[in-house]
Amino acid sequence: MTSYVCTNCGRGMPEGFAHRCPACGGVFDVAGGLAFDPAAVEAGKPGVWRYRHSFGLDAGAPEVTLGEGNTPLVAARAFGRTVHFKVEGQNPTGSFKDRLTAVEVSYLASRGITEAVEDSSGNAGASFAAYAARAGIRAQVFVPDYASGPKRAQIERYGAEVMAVPGPRSEAAKAVGRAVEAGAHYASHAYLPHGLAGLATLAYELVENLGGAPGAVLAPAGHGSLLLGLAYGFNALEAAGVIAAAPSLVGVQAMACAPLWALTNHGTAGLGFITEGGTVAEGVRVRQPVRGDALLRLGQTQPIHFLAIPEEDILPGRDELARLGFYVEPTSALVWKGLGLVIDQAHDPVVAILTGHGLKAA
Repeated sequence: MTSYVCTNCGRGMPEGFAHRCPACGGVFDVAGGLAFDPAAVEAGKPGVWRYRHSFGLDAGAPEVTLGEGNTPLVAARAFGRTVHFKVEGQNPTGSFKDRLTAVEVSYLASRGITEAVEDSSGNAGASFAAYAARAGIRAQVFVPDYASGPKRAQIERYGAEVMAVPGPRSEAAKAVGRAVEAGAHYASHAYLPHGLAGLATLAYELVENLGGAPGAVLAPAGHGSLLLGLAYGFNALEAAGVIAAAPSLVGVQAMACAPLWALTNHGTAGLGFITEGGTVAEGVRVRQPVRGDALLRLGQTQPIHFLAIPEEDILPGRDELARLGFYVEPTSALVWKGLGLVIDQAHDPVVAILTGHGLKAA
């Protein structure tokens, strides 16, 4: 069964609720890889819940669902090649975060939590607000005041209280931290590890869709949870003998805020010129990614690469995707320029994850 441990001291997650290790303050992560068994996949269940055995939830935990998963994989010609676009904007709240949130809120519900807080640039907050409403959990979401109007409105419509915080994304994280210090339960999409197993379902679906492993997968990278979940999913499939090898993973960041790209391309010296600059790709405006260390460690043993896209290339990428019929928010559009940069070296099949619907952007 999938289990979770502190990456700092090695202690397992406590039976009660904790978003960080109560002993040392460390971050919880998957212990020794996801437990995936092809024979345990429940074909009769919808979407991500076919893979419940890999989630590390208690047997009695409820399945809080809005129908997430089973998103379309659409092939199109791009840069002279066939590229397979995974359209995650077709999830219930319009982004890939629903895979993560469904599992995390099920975990919260299993712990009897009735009130919780979250911080988000928009998509994670909207997803949490929706699933919290579904589970009967009172939600409060801290967002940077630059978060797009549609996302803020979406959070409010689900009944969550929106706390708009002036300044960059990091200020919203500080504000929610103060609420947690005052006793609130922190339903963090970045810190709670159960969401990684939810995101791994993307890897499982891609292998089912393609009839085998992709050669390369590109996805936007902020905290790094999506890329890490993909890596854990493909590694679990490889360990189970479902695929021969995991694909190359490419995390795409905005040049205005690209810490993972800077570290992998320039070492620790790269941190000196990392800023939390403004970018239309608000979903990846994260200067200190929670899952960054785990990704960098994985990158020492398997192919995980990072790109940084100049600001002036993001919206043209969004428009190019629209001309193929994909209406995405700017964060998703990072993968277009990324495709152009790696397509000559990428092995087929090439997959690009379109993380959020364009209607979510202002």
